Amino acid sequence: MRYWIETLGCPKNHVDSDKLEGLLGSDGYSPADSAEEADIVVVNTCAFIEAARAESIETILDLEERRKKGARLVVTGCMAERYGDELAAALPEVDQVARFDESFVAPTPVGIPSRRTNAFDLLNLPRPAARAPWAYLKIAEGCDRRCGFCAIPSFRGDQRSRSFDELVSEAEGLVASGVKEIVLIAQDLASYGHDRRRRGAGEAIEVLDDGGDQPLIALVNRLTPIVERVRLLYLYPSGLTPQLIDTILATNVPYFDLSLQHVSRPLLRNMKRWGDGERFLERIAAIRTAQPLAAFRSSFIVGYPGETEEDQRLLVEFLEAAQLDWAGFFTYSPEDGTVGATLPNPVDPQLAMERLRELTEVQDRITAAKRDARVGTRHVVLADTATTGRSTAEAPEIDGVIYFDTPQVPGSLLICEITGSRGVDLEATVIK
Repeated sequence: MRYWIETLGCPKNHVDSDKLEGLLGSDGYSPADSAEEADIVVVNTCAFIEAARAESIETILDLEERRKKGARLVVTGCMAERYGDELAAALPEVDQVARFDESFVAPTPVGIPSRRTNAFDLLNLPRPAARAPWAYLKIAEGCDRRCGFCAIPSFRGDQRSRSFDELVSEAEGLVASGVKEIVLIAQDLASYGHDRRRRGAGEAIEVLDDGGDQPLIALVNRLTPIVERVRLLYLYPSGLTPQLIDTILATNVPYFDLSLQHVSRPLLRNMKRWGDGERFLERIAAIRTAQPLAAFRSSFIVGYPGETEEDQRLLVEFLEAAQLDWAGFFTYSPEDGTVGATLPNPVDPQLAMERLRELTEVQDRITAAKRDARVGTRHVVLADTATTGRSTAEAPEIDGVIYFDTPQVPGSLLICEITGSRGVDLEATVIK
C-alpha cells in the first residue's frame, strides 16, 4: 500500500506531514511517486487566511480528480480542525475529514490504526529519514497569544511545549540521517517552555526565574553542539531579549526572523500586539552593532481594520530605515472569532492591494540591493542540492538560494565566493 501527502501552508504543517509519514511508514505504507499511484491521498490543509483556504479547496478538488480508482482521499490539517463538519458536508468526494485528534481509518488489511492521537502526540511521532540536509524541528504546538487577526489558537489550542529530551532525541535522529541544519519553529518560538513551567513540568523551566534565561536559550545551547547550524524562525519581538540575541549570535547563524506585522503603535494595539517601529529599529540596530552581517526577515499585514494612510507612510519609512534582507506582505483577511473581525473601519480590499504593491516595490528594491552588495564576498554555504545552497543569510524554502558554478555533493559545507546576483538569488564559485 502506498501513500501521497500534499502539504500546504507554513513549515509547521510540513513537520506535521513528516510525522504522518513516519506513522504511515510504521504501519506498512510506502511513499508513492505521485498522487495518481497512491492508495491513500492525504491533503494537509492551511486555514490561516482566505487565500490559503481557497488554495486548500482547490488542491483537494484537483487531487480528487487525479486519484486512482479505489484510492482514499483524506483531508487533515488546519481546515479539517477548524471547519471539519462544513468540509465533510461540502465535499462528499472526500472519504474522511480527520481532525488533529483523529487518526485515519482505512478499510484495508494494512491500515492506519484507529487509535486516537491528540495534537501534542503528533509532535512526538517518529518521522522518516530526512530527504534534505536541513530539517524543521517543531518545538511547541499552539499559542497563548490572542492577536487580533489570528484564529490559530481557536483550533491549535494554547501553547504546549515539548521537553528537552524529546527535542534532543529527535534532533540527534535528524543529524544521524544527514541533517546539517535544524530550523526551530513554533507559533511563538520565544515563549517556548513558559507553559511547561506553569504546568509544573519541570526540566530547565526554572531558568525563567529572576536572573535566569529563557527556556529557548537553554534549548538552543543544548542543540548547538549536536548540529552544524541551528536557525530560529517566528520570533515575537518582545521575546527577543538581549540574552536571546547573544545566544543566536553564538550559534554563528545570525538570522533574525521577527514577527512584526506592522509598525504603527495604534494599529498594533488594535492587533493586540506589542511594540512599534521605533522599538523595532532600536533592536535591529543593536543586533547590527554586535554583528554587522546579521540577516533580518519579517512579515507584515496590510489593510487591517482602521489602517490609515499615515500608518502606511510609517511602514514605508520603516522599511527604508530597517533595510531588512527579506520581507513578506499579506492583505488582511477577517477570521471568525477574532477581534479584528469585529472592528469598525474596514479597509477597502482594492486599497489594501495598492498598499501591498507599494510596500512590495520598496522591499524588492532593498532586497535586490542587499543581494548585489554580497557580490565579491565569501561565505560558508550548505549545499542543499547538487546545484544550489544557502549561507546563514538564507532560510530554506522562503528566501533566495545560491547557485554553484559546478555540481556539489548535497550536505557539503563549502566556502564560496559570490560572483553575481539574479534578483533574490546569487551565483557563486566554489573555492573549497
